[in-house]
Amino acid sequence: MNAVVRPHRLLHTLGEADLDAVLAIEQLAYEFPWTRGNFVDSLHAGYLMQVLLTPAHGRVGYFIALAGVDELHLLNLSVAPPCQGQGHARYMLDALCELARQRCAAQLWLEVRISNTRARELYERYGFCNVGVRRAYYPAHGRQREDAVVMSLQMAKATHGPG
Repeated sequence: MNAVVRPHRLLHTLGEADLDAVLAIEQLAYEFPWTRGNFVDSLHAGYLMQVLLTPAHGRVGYFIALAGVDELHLLNLSVAPPCQGQGHARYMLDALCELARQRCAAQLWLEVRISNTRARELYERYGFCNVGVRRAYYPAHGRQREDAVVMSLQMAKATHGPG
């Protein structure tokens, strides 16, 4: 009898059928989540959008990136809070780097909230460098704004970070 091998994780192109699940993850993961309109606009603009599935939990994460000239800009990478800390974000970063290589992108860019130390540490371990700050980039409570750290990964130096 042949055993059926089931992958631990699978990425597929994010489509309209994924929007409800992706919105649910977004709303759990962020105080100031993207709207359905943000996701629909990204779909219609042709951004690189992938959703991550696991056999046990279904859709557990996603990423959205914008392809530019010789670069990719990561706009959103999220993992459902109950599924965080299991390597899913790293897995998606690996896939994003592979897409960058396929497109001959020299750099991968992103912004991350200055207060999001967990994500910043993940990106730093992966090899991203802090290259600047965007002042008052993100919405915050009380009509305030929060700074974003701008990070970049040189694809020639990308090694998929430590395990």
